[in-house]
Amino acid sequence: MKFRNVIFDLDGTLLDTTEGVVESAGYAAREMGYPEAPKEELQKFIGPPIQQSFMSYYGADEKQAQEAAEIFREYYKTKALLKAVPYEGIYELCEQFKRRGIRMAVATYKREDYARTLLEYYHFDTYCSPIYGADNHNKLKKEDIVERCMKDMKGTKDDTVLIGDTKGDGAAAEKKGISFLGVTYGFGFQTPEDVNEYPNIGTADSPLKIADMILNI
Repeated sequence: MKFRNVIFDLDGTLLDTTEGVVESAGYAAREMGYPEAPKEELQKFIGPPIQQSFMSYYGADEKQAQEAAEIFREYYKTKALLKAVPYEGIYELCEQFKRRGIRMAVATYKREDYARTLLEYYHFDTYCSPIYGADNHNKLKKEDIVERCMKDMKGTKDDTVLIGDTKGDGAAAEKKGISFLGVTYGFGFQTPEDVNEYPNIGTADSPLKIADMILNI
């Protein structure tokens, strides 16, 4: 078996966090005096750094984006963090990896303390260690977070695969020189063609498809 270390993204890969993130983004937009975007637009706030989303969608400058991020995070932390749904088959996937001795970790753009709370609540901490996330000002890039996981896992470029649903995940894997498996059931990639913008070992449309692909390589 080629892969001994699997690094998961969180939002759109392990958990469907749509409700909590969309609710919090809408609240932050209102507090900033921005017109609230339609739900389908606010869903695009899931995954990238929240500051980047406010800059891209509302044209906020860096100071405004950080202010919006602070409002978002306070609301998310106290009102909406645990409004998430594990994807069907994701626990079965983790069990299969565990039985085969594959080590699992999480690298996410979600702020690290929030990620830990969320993953512990849904018991992913029983499978995944280490868990690393973003700093408060999003100075860390996704590849930096992936590198922290690899260092703790003693993972190499040959035995580590990153699994995620966004361009940020694909780009991070490419920069680190590790394998990438894209999923299309999350928030970013919609088709295999989207995933193919980055070097990859394949595309999965469900968690159990991930198991088939990783365990049979």
